[in-house]
Amino acid sequence: MQSQSLTWSGKAIGLLVLSLMMLIVSACGGGSQQQSSQQTTKASDDKQIYVWPIEGRNELQAFDPALVTDLPSISAVNLVFTGLVSLDDKLQVRDQLAQSHQVASDGVTWTFKLKPNLKFSDGKALTSADVAYSIDRALKPELKSTTSPLYLGLIKDADKRQAGKISSLINDSILTPDPQTVVLIANQKAAYFLQILTYQSSYVVEKSMIDKYGDNFVDHLSEGIGGAGPFKVSKYIRGKDIEFVPNENYYGAKSQLKKIIMPFYQREDTSYRAYQADQIDMASVQAAQVEQAKALPNGQLHQVPLLDVFYFTMNYLAKPFDNIKIRQAFALAIDKDAIAQNVYKGNVLPTNHIIPEGMVGYNPDLKGPDGTTNTKGDQAKAKQLLAEGMKEAGYTQQNFPGVTLTYSSQGSSDLRNELSAVQQMWQSTLGINVKLDDIDFNKLLEERHNSLNTANGMQMYALYWVSDYPDPQDWLTLIFDKGSSKNAMNYGQNHSSRSAQQQAVQKLMEEADVTSDQTKRVQMYNQAEQELINDVVWIPRYQYKSTFVRKPCVVGIVDNAQQTYSPDIWGNVYISSATPCANTQQYS
Repeated sequence: MQSQSLTWSGKAIGLLVLSLMMLIVSACGGGSQQQSSQQTTKASDDKQIYVWPIEGRNELQAFDPALVTDLPSISAVNLVFTGLVSLDDKLQVRDQLAQSHQVASDGVTWTFKLKPNLKFSDGKALTSADVAYSIDRALKPELKSTTSPLYLGLIKDADKRQAGKISSLINDSILTPDPQTVVLIANQKAAYFLQILTYQSSYVVEKSMIDKYGDNFVDHLSEGIGGAGPFKVSKYIRGKDIEFVPNENYYGAKSQLKKIIMPFYQREDTSYRAYQADQIDMASVQAAQVEQAKALPNGQLHQVPLLDVFYFTMNYLAKPFDNIKIRQAFALAIDKDAIAQNVYKGNVLPTNHIIPEGMVGYNPDLKGPDGTTNTKGDQAKAKQLLAEGMKEAGYTQQNFPGVTLTYSSQGSSDLRNELSAVQQMWQSTLGINVKLDDIDFNKLLEERHNSLNTANGMQMYALYWVSDYPDPQDWLTLIFDKGSSKNAMNYGQNHSSRSAQQQAVQKLMEEADVTSDQTKRVQMYNQAEQELINDVVWIPRYQYKSTFVRKPCVVGIVDNAQQTYSPDIWGNVYISSATPCANTQQYS
């Protein structure tokens, strides 16, 4: 899953212990620099409004569960829609619309019993037919979803459905023997089947609404229809804000909040100023603002280590990055330690890893392209590799292809400062002047998709991956396998002399996906990850610590390493009489 920005605060194996996975930080303590000493009570009903900004953009990437790809859009979707299962605040799979689930002895037939008396937000009954319709719809070829094939691809014949070879999965691999029962048939045994169902692709949408409005139904969510989550949309002014109110037909604990407001802030520094002016209840904190935020009273500053990795990646079909030695040279020219200290003031963890620290499958012995675990780079080795790669490719300083790094700063001065520093490292070590191209985030995602299987896409770009579900498959096979919509670096689908070796690594990842021996499975993923790093499929940069401020009046939110919130938490969240707090009079 793509994160919204460097600092958005709000993408293992079910049978494995999620050891050392995360630091859980509660809104009223845990990750704060200071602890509040205020004795507080719950504020009056007219104050029960939580103002939760969407930073770095002026619009959601998507509001349709079948199309959503990024964290802020997912946060909005999670308020309105839900699915059979979800992750709780400890990132364990829990039943949601399902009351129970079980897998048959064949390992591929999964049966879900629904909770009784489920309803959509408009009061209409929600049955197994709605679940079946929603999952099948997410795979229909006309929708052109880039996520559904990834997160629903384990369902038998999902590939045929998306390719238009069959008209429906209902009564094929999605069965509804009665209104309370859903049966999903997988195409193989997979330890992570439940985990992928926690992604939004399988969330339930109201068929009657889509029958009426088509796939543009999201433009009509303010009619209070559409989902079965804890909230419904009461107002959506594009480019300004989204207003949510409690869903009175929600099956779980009712929200104590009367409204959640999500205003859009194109720039993160603007949202921090809005926080200081008591216009919003939380905001991301840039590195330059951390010391100031530490001084805020009553424990407003929070830091949460995240299951994410920020990276550069290069298009294997685009010159000069079709040469492995040139890719390795670019990787080793970067001193990640200097970036972490000088730009981010120690608020990031420099890394050579794809699978992040804290995730089951993390390999502490993984080596970088230079064969060591250090993250300072190796400038001498980088120069040597560049010279060798240029000789192999027939390049001179005069005919070396121009290089452009595409990224989206989303108003983040930290990211701009980082890339300026990296640009200088490439110039001083390699003698290559890399052009920086700062574009809109949604445009960046579009350009990534347009880079699949072509040399005419982006040469090199900067992005970040956040755990979708707690399993190594989400970090390896899902991104780098053949045919993956995320494989815009074109790993294993290029013309290099290493393409056969890359395809062997893809096969290894696929074998790990279906291996039942969990120890062996992790070993296979570790082997695949090392091969990917040697090949420089990514240049991992760092893991981020989400650094943000939240008003001490906000009680009950539990932040986790995946930056997502279970629908179950909202019955515990309320606004207290503690100060300071956002002035929500305009929303009352």
